[in-house]
Order: sequence, then C-alpha cells, then structure tokens
Amino acid sequence: MDWNHYRFVSMWDLPAPPHVVHAHLERVEHYPQWWPQVREVTPLDDTSSTTRIRSFLPYDLVTTMRERRRDAPRGVLEVTLTGDLEGWARWTVRAHGTGSRATYEQEVVVRRTLLRVLAVPGRAVFRANHTLMMRAGHRGLTARLEAV
Repeated sequence: MDWNHYRFVSMWDLPAPPHVVHAHLERVEHYPQWWPQVREVTPLDDTSSTTRIRSFLPYDLVTTMRERRRDAPRGVLEVTLTGDLEGWARWTVRAHGTGSRATYEQEVVVRRTLLRVLAVPGRAVFRANHTLMMRAGHRGLTARLEAV
C-alpha cells in the first residue's frame, strides 16, 4: 500500500438546481468567499490556477489546477492537480430531490515532503482533516446558495 495515495469521495446535497450549483463550482476564483479552507486562488490563464488550501492542521497545500473537462450539460468539472498534491479532482452535479447532489471525487498522491514523512502515523489525522474541510465547504456553499 502506498501510504501517500488518497482517494476521497464526498456528496453534498444542495438547495439549488444543478445548473446553479455547477455555475458556482466552476468559478474556482470565488471559492475563498464561501469555503474557509480555500485561502487563495490565483488564476494563471483561462483554464488553470494556483490554489492555497489550509484546513485544521497547521500546514498549507499549494496546487496548480488545470482544467481537464468542463461539461455543463452533464454537470461535470474535472481538473488535474500538480504541486503538493498530484492527481485529479472532479465535481459531478445532478438533480436530487428539490435541489442537487454534488459529488466530489479526488485521487491524489501527496508530494509535500513533511506529509510524506508523516504518512503512516498521520494518515487517519490527514483523512479527518480532509473531512472537516469538506464539511466546511458544504456549509459554505449551502449558505451562499440560500442567500441568492
């Protein structure tokens, strides 16, 4: 087992139709306005940006995201990640009840040296850190959608 390899899946039920949720998720530069752990997004061009993320644990992760797929009719947004995390992430938004369900999938290998060294003893803590970050993002986007 590669202790630096992670696969995450999160599902967010959201109070807005899929096209509205998709429109919010595709504006990565606005994530810091509603997702507290996304500290900074710096656009590099029309399809890529650098993102600085910090959750509960006292370290920042810096990644470059490059658009791999943007398919609004199918509700899919997918990026490749390089930097402290290397791999991919994907949002898929579908109608669910009176709103939407956004599924977030991420498969990455940690490249940051300190986190690689702490991979075995820290794995459960790193996973919990990710869970807390995703909960905060869900709350933030829900509040933003309800305010509109």
